[in-house]
Amino acid sequence: MDWQSILQRQSQWTRSNAATLRLTSDEAVTLYNDAPLHSLMAAAHHRRLVMHPSGQVTYLVDRNINYTNVCTINCQFCSFYRPPGHDETYTQTYEQISERIVELEAIGGSRILMQGGVNPELPMSWYTDLLRHLRTHHPSIDLDCFSPIEIEGLAEVCGMSTLEVLTALKEAGMHGLPGGGAEMLVDDVRKDVSPKKGAPANWLRVMGEAQSLGLTTSATNVIGFGEDNSARIEHMRRIRALQDDSLEHHSIGFTSFIAWPVQLEVNSFGRRNRGQNKHVLGAGSTEYLRHVAISRLFLDNVEHIQASWPTMGLAIAQMALLGGADDAGSTMMEENVVSASGTSKLDASEIELQSAIVRAGFTPVRRNSDYDHLETEQVVPNRVDLAAPPPAITS
Repeated sequence: MDWQSILQRQSQWTRSNAATLRLTSDEAVTLYNDAPLHSLMAAAHHRRLVMHPSGQVTYLVDRNINYTNVCTINCQFCSFYRPPGHDETYTQTYEQISERIVELEAIGGSRILMQGGVNPELPMSWYTDLLRHLRTHHPSIDLDCFSPIEIEGLAEVCGMSTLEVLTALKEAGMHGLPGGGAEMLVDDVRKDVSPKKGAPANWLRVMGEAQSLGLTTSATNVIGFGEDNSARIEHMRRIRALQDDSLEHHSIGFTSFIAWPVQLEVNSFGRRNRGQNKHVLGAGSTEYLRHVAISRLFLDNVEHIQASWPTMGLAIAQMALLGGADDAGSTMMEENVVSASGTSKLDASEIELQSAIVRAGFTPVRRNSDYDHLETEQVVPNRVDLAAPPPAITS
């Protein structure tokens, strides 16, 4: 089937016929290879409006906290980690972490995303005591913490199963397990760029266990390692398959899908491939927008697609809102991992996010990490009050 026929068929998609019109992997690869970007974005935007017809774009006021940079995994694309014993290692105290949350509370934030490295020096009690400390002192803040590889590392250090680790962390106050560390859930790509991180099946298993416990989860994807389009679709297929299983058995799955291109400037992966950076490897703006559009069409069981402004900038993220994405991400307030690889945009104010949303023709709405809508103060002019207002985006 050619790309025109595939998109024509997809234009008939509704929630009631989703199973019948589900995009196959082969069809998705055809779209990736052959469909013009403007056609893909239009189809994805139509799908987004079928799924979320309100004309609203959500965003989150939160803070990233990277509690330690000690890590033994040595991912080649990571510029943030330091091996144990390095002069630049750090691990924040409970009090330092709490001080950062106080600053978030002062601006009305609702969530922290707290991740670090696989630090073999930290026992299980350090994590559970930290969560209890934060839950006691900051009861209104959702604690979305760690990543599957951190859970695996902790299980190994403590001699526990990953399910037992997750259970203990949830009982201590953890609200969600963010989907960091997925990168590319394709064996040969993963072995090349992060051989110590374990097989894709491990990431999927830990996320499935988190969902079985009712923890809030998200799915991520990093592109641009030199993988082909089939590998990118295979990553999405594995996300979609786990989502099917979790929704069937636990009635909870990934809240959202977030993708971004690998940063190649100041890490081992970039140095190893010097001369190919930004020519053969990486992914530019149009490639990113193509990926977002196809993810919206392919991931029919994932409610939300997030635009990634930290890697792409607010202007390209704004374009993604017109090509399948319905969420503008978060203010972040602090970011150390992606920025260590060369990005210059470290945070975004609520005014910046609202402005990008309004100028794209949407209505901005605050949310929490479960995508529940929160009371939203309009801190930028309404669309109709702009000197050159865009058309309103509605169904």
